[in-house]
Amino acid sequence: MSTQTVSELKELQELISQTLTEARGSLLELSHTIHGLQEISWQEHESAKAVAQLLRTHGFDVLESAYGVETAVEATYGSGELTVVICAEYDALPNVGHACGHNIIAAAGVGAAIALKPVAERAGLRIKLLGTPAEEHGGGKISLLNAGAWEDAAFSLMVHGMSGAETSVKSMSMTAVERFEVKFEGREAHAAGAPSEAINAGAAASLALMNMAVLRQHLPERSNTNAFISDGGGATNVIAGSATVQVEVRAHDLDVWRGLKQRVLNCFEGAAIATGCTWEHQQTEHPYSPVNTHPGLAEVWDGAMESIGRPVNPEPVYGGGSTDMGNVSQVVPSVHGMIAIRNSKAVPHHPDFAADAASPEADESVIDGALVIARTALEAAVNPALRAELLELQAARTPGDTTIPLTA
Repeated sequence: MSTQTVSELKELQELISQTLTEARGSLLELSHTIHGLQEISWQEHESAKAVAQLLRTHGFDVLESAYGVETAVEATYGSGELTVVICAEYDALPNVGHACGHNIIAAAGVGAAIALKPVAERAGLRIKLLGTPAEEHGGGKISLLNAGAWEDAAFSLMVHGMSGAETSVKSMSMTAVERFEVKFEGREAHAAGAPSEAINAGAAASLALMNMAVLRQHLPERSNTNAFISDGGGATNVIAGSATVQVEVRAHDLDVWRGLKQRVLNCFEGAAIATGCTWEHQQTEHPYSPVNTHPGLAEVWDGAMESIGRPVNPEPVYGGGSTDMGNVSQVVPSVHGMIAIRNSKAVPHHPDFAADAASPEADESVIDGALVIARTALEAAVNPALRAELLELQAARTPGDTTIPLTA
């Protein structure tokens, strides 16, 4: 980067920080509003409205129910050649509320968009915020991706709150996941009067889970499975003629994932054979791909973290979680960053983490997360080599290609 570019970058970084300071109160209000709403996947109506309203107030062109997704939001500003798509999640978890801190994600994403607005013209940057519903269950980003929401994107960024130490995005990995359900069909009969006439679908479901439990001893490294019986019968004196099991399979490596899914399906086939049931399976949600982090953006992201006093651990971290941002990252150069809620020792998806997500430390994560997203986007725009690479990758994409290599 030339001396002139470095000097301009510092000036624009200061303008970003100043804008964030001015918007701090409204951003934290947004975070706490979403935290209190606790709207689960596909039901985030008020959260989406709150995001849309704040961005309208700051002069963005806003579209609600964007791309045919009822609780999605699109907000744009600027006419630069380079478009950054910033993601704002806002769905909560059933029963435990914002125990994954998506209120932080939403407020930080909105904050980054607002902070970039006064520098967009000078940086040749077009800002696009997408409010992306149903990350926890459903894959809202995948619905939006398939509908063309990233067609104009050169790159995409988001930040996720976490507990523990700061982690380098260069060394962070997340898993592929597919969720599906298996249905067993047998024959009902009176449990005491005619048990020999029954074909026990409930027993098939139970046996399949035991098969999976035995399989867990032999799982490949950094992979896991989980399942539960969602329908296994309705009365103790009736042997169940049908049963349904909800299943998920995760792995970091796609080939390992494909092989593991087949082994899990074998557990269900064996249970069907043993009990005499028939069985079938089908996807219940979009499958999530692993995150493919862009190296150049990752370098800038980690540098931005360091510059605001959040040094990152360079050691590899194999997170067991999954995200629909993985699918976006397979198509568009992306970063799914993490930012710590300082002093939080809670495990995500636990009520203690939900409480931490509305703490003063979480408020600092909102502002710092927004700052890191904005600084990363700005440097990508003003760094000639990185800007050129991102635009070249965008030009090389086939329009409408959202193919994800996740089919088993």
